Formats: sequence, C-alpha cells, structure tokens
Amino acid sequence: MDTIRRFDENIAELSRRVFLSQSTLFLAGAGGLSTGAFALSANELLEEEPVLRIALLTDVHHADQAERGNRYYRESLDKLTVAADEWGKTPIDFAVELGDYIDSAGNADTDKKALRTISAAYAKIGKRQHYVLGNHCVDTLTKEEFLGTVGQEKSYYSFDSKNWHFILLDACFRQDGVPYGRHNAGWTDTKIPDAELEWLRADLEATKLPSIIFLHQRLDLANQHDYSVKNADQVRSILEHSKKVRLVLQGHDHKGDFKEIGGIPYCTLSAMVEGTGRSNNSFARLDIMKNMNLRLHGFFKQESYTMSVNT
Repeated sequence: MDTIRRFDENIAELSRRVFLSQSTLFLAGAGGLSTGAFALSANELLEEEPVLRIALLTDVHHADQAERGNRYYRESLDKLTVAADEWGKTPIDFAVELGDYIDSAGNADTDKKALRTISAAYAKIGKRQHYVLGNHCVDTLTKEEFLGTVGQEKSYYSFDSKNWHFILLDACFRQDGVPYGRHNAGWTDTKIPDAELEWLRADLEATKLPSIIFLHQRLDLANQHDYSVKNADQVRSILEHSKKVRLVLQGHDHKGDFKEIGGIPYCTLSAMVEGTGRSNNSFARLDIMKNMNLRLHGFFKQESYTMSVNT
C-alpha cells in the first residue's frame, strides 16, 4: 500500500487523514498527529537524509513583455535567481523545468534571445538541467530551434540516477500528430502520439527501477479538459500497468493541484510567473529518501507534499 502525505514544512504536526483507493492522503493542519500503521512523525520525516535532490520549476514564461493579467513576465528572471539561491543551500543533483519556460513574443530571434537569457540563470542550478517542452516554448520556435538553443538533444527521453529512473515526456503535438511550432497549434490541442506511447511502454518495461515522470500538460484530468493531454487515459494506463511509477510531476495549470489516480500521485506545480514581487514566487525541491519516501518542498506559493511508500 502506498501512503501519500501532503506535508506543510511550517507546521510540525499532521492532522486530517483521507483514505483513497490505494493510498492515504495526509493533509497538513494545526491539529494533532494522525496515527496509523504507516504514520511517521514530522520529526522523523525531517530527519531522513535524501539520497537525491531535484530542483523543480514550471511556467516561468520569461519574456521582455509588459505584464498581462496576473502574469509578470519581466520578473521571472529575478524569481529564478531567488530560486537558485535557495536551491544552492543544499547540493542539487539535477534540475527540471516543466515547460512554458519562455512566453513567445511572436518572433523567433526574440524568443531565442529570451531563451538564452533565462537559461544562463538556470545553468547555475545543479549538475545538469533538463527541459520539458511547453506550448509557449514552441509556439513560435520549432522544437529543433528550442532544443538547439538550450543544448538538449531530444524532447522526450529517460535517464537513471542513484537507482531511480526518470522520464521526460513531450505532449506538444496536435491530435493529428503534427508537432507544435510556428503558430500551428492551439494550446488545448495536445496529445502524446503513438510512437511516443510505444517508446514509453518499452522504456518502462526495460527498467527495474522506481520511476518518476515529468511533462507539461496534465495527465490527471478527463481527456476533454482544456489543460489535459487529450489521450491522458492511454498514458495513465501505461503508467499504471508498469507498476513502477511513483510520481508524476506536471505544470501548465498555473494554480497547481494534487491528485491520486490508480495508486499514482500526480502533482501539478504552481506557476512561477503568476503575481508580482518576490513573495509571489513558486518553485520546489524534490527529495528522494533512502527508504523511497518522496518529499516535495514547496517554496513561497508552492505547497509541500510527502509521499511515503511502503511495499
């Protein structure tokens, strides 16, 4: 059985316990500690030493543009600098940005300049940086242009680190299979194509390691939802069948969210671009523990969660 706990670092006790089909979700509160066969105290959680730390951010939307609505594009660079300073307090193994890294200005040269500027700050984080494609990343730019500018070979791939398996997915394809680029797609027209699904299935079959998935668009909503991958049910089926996926991390939906489906937690991180000033920042660090517990430390507006796995 999996035990999934949402953990607020500012509160030393956990309260309300909600039972899910294959897991238990603990929501942070001001009450007493919920007890049970799988309960860990807050002190025990804090004392665990991570074997791997991952810096996480999403929806930076960096651009030299005036604010629009609650999106403050020009402030994202400063917010990322704040995040880098915070991540620098502990060793980071690698960093993953979950898409919409830039906000398209409608001009390829301008977008490449913005991409180079924000990537210079991102490059200071951890030993390696990974880029998930978001719809804004490849609105004007082609995928080849984006990836060539940041120095990443592929838009979807996997790698291993410290006995964990990590998979980056690319859902920036229209439902007819055409990849995004040059203003050829609407943001709600998104799908993981058959070839990528087959690759994903084979990749999970080949690994013996517990796995974590990264992508931009959401997999935990109904197919027809605006923020959802339009074949999300197919993707979830592959993940559940593998019995190896411990967590899915995604962005796109700026407010953030947390769901559990089929025994797998889906964490939607909140957007860095939303709101003005450093206090409206949002980013996270995922700590992977020796006992396979996963602890997501949220900073500023990003909530925190702890997922405890008992096998």
